[in-house]
Amino acid sequence: MIWLRTRYLRHTVCTRGNMKKISLASFILLFVLISCNQNNSSDKKDKKLSKRDYSITKANAFNDIFLDSNVVENYITKNNVADSVARRIRSFYNTRNYQFAWFSSDGLSEHAMGFSSLENFSGDTAASQKKLRKTIDNMLADEDLKVSAKNPSIINTELMLTENLIAYTRSNFDKGYVKRKEMERFIPVKKSDALELADSLLNKKHNDDKYFSDINKPYKLLSEQLKKYVEISKAGGWPAITGTANNYKQGNSSPEIVSIKKLLSITGDLPVKDSSTAFDDNLKKGIAAFQKRFGQTADGKITIATLKEMKVPVIDRIKQILINMNRMRWLPSEPENKLIVVNIPAFLLHVYDKKEQVFSMPVVVGKEGHNTTLFSDKLSTIVFSPYWNVPQSIVKNEIVPGIAKNKNYLADHQMETTGTEDGLPVVRQLPGPKNSLGKVKFLFPNIFNIYFHDTPAKSFFDKDVRAYSHGCVRLSDPLKLATYLLKGNDSWTSQNIEKAMDSGKEQYVALKDPVPVFITYYTAWVDENGQLNFRDDIYGHDLIVGKKMF
Repeated sequence: MIWLRTRYLRHTVCTRGNMKKISLASFILLFVLISCNQNNSSDKKDKKLSKRDYSITKANAFNDIFLDSNVVENYITKNNVADSVARRIRSFYNTRNYQFAWFSSDGLSEHAMGFSSLENFSGDTAASQKKLRKTIDNMLADEDLKVSAKNPSIINTELMLTENLIAYTRSNFDKGYVKRKEMERFIPVKKSDALELADSLLNKKHNDDKYFSDINKPYKLLSEQLKKYVEISKAGGWPAITGTANNYKQGNSSPEIVSIKKLLSITGDLPVKDSSTAFDDNLKKGIAAFQKRFGQTADGKITIATLKEMKVPVIDRIKQILINMNRMRWLPSEPENKLIVVNIPAFLLHVYDKKEQVFSMPVVVGKEGHNTTLFSDKLSTIVFSPYWNVPQSIVKNEIVPGIAKNKNYLADHQMETTGTEDGLPVVRQLPGPKNSLGKVKFLFPNIFNIYFHDTPAKSFFDKDVRAYSHGCVRLSDPLKLATYLLKGNDSWTSQNIEKAMDSGKEQYVALKDPVPVFITYYTAWVDENGQLNFRDDIYGHDLIVGKKMF
């Protein structure tokens, strides 16, 4: 609030002849004082705005397209944006020198996906929010989306997201960690040196333990690991690992083994520190611990994949941590009830109930070219013994060529046609042992046609890297998830669930309380045992964000 100070004029006794002169002088003086006060008020109001950062250019900006400030003003006027919010919008874009926050020339950013998921989780049912969500989903589903800084739809979506972010931070983050200037940097502004960025994050006066814990627990835990890795970097990092996997066999000795033991000692994986040249049991245990944190088979053998991870410098791990901390800003602070989270690079599904992780299971996600989309929705329906309505893209690329080669293709795969669409047959696969969806599927209706399902192809779950699907998420233990979701429903005992799965007759069951689902992309996180995990950037998202951030 701007406060104006009242000024008092001390009047002297006047004669009647001087009254007009004094009155005129008083009026002029009063006008000057009021003008000064108005100018002071304007100055104070302007101080609430972050200054425009003209040092940000296309060469160093996080995103590569920029808004015209007049367009922002037109949006504020056209939509009758409240003054307090309008100032925040101006301040937000001043900090960015009016670069786009939610788009780059490549398309909608993952920050837009993350914030959209967070807003959807919050359950905002306002018409404007529903419209924005639909717009974002359509953009994500549009493989040919063209982004232009002059496109009215792109501009409007950009500014609506920013206005929603301001409203969201003001209404949902009541613990005090989101200051105005902090909110303005939720999305990176420009390229930075990784160590400088880490230091600024760890050493801000308000970034104490309360700051990190107020964001969410995963963010706090990863920030603690960031601190450790910054310290490792400043101490000289770990030694460079040379050679190939064939150079390292249990029972052998070599000078290079000393370097591996030192690395594992620094990362905390080696049970007992030692500097011998022998590939002994101590080293085998250290390698197994390292492999487990990287999602590899923990056999204690130095494989090509293990050696590849060991050769990554500490500065690259710091960048990976920073990228994922930025993603974790968009996680809910703490689920109030049930929550399902799929982490694509980890190939894992986690089920939470409030603070506790109830169970996890391996999953198979979309292969390259059929990426599983990042979004959130609510799991509302379980379908036992489902039909598989084959997507037209698969009909065109796989089934039609299959029929051309084998006239019995449909019968061999227990499929049938139900009509035609755009010159292609509409195909569905019958319930049964050959059905690609297995015995059950879990629906959370979305424009991407992504859902969870069983699969007859169980061998994929034995692999470390599990990206083989056309985009949906295959579950290693669908019975466990179905039993958990229907817990408390007397009609659906474990016996009845298994019977429905084996019946061969499609049956829909609506959940009384739909469960939020987050499909996420974390290549660095701290697990329930306090261990820092890293995973491969299977879709190249880290690569894209890293080029923008650093």
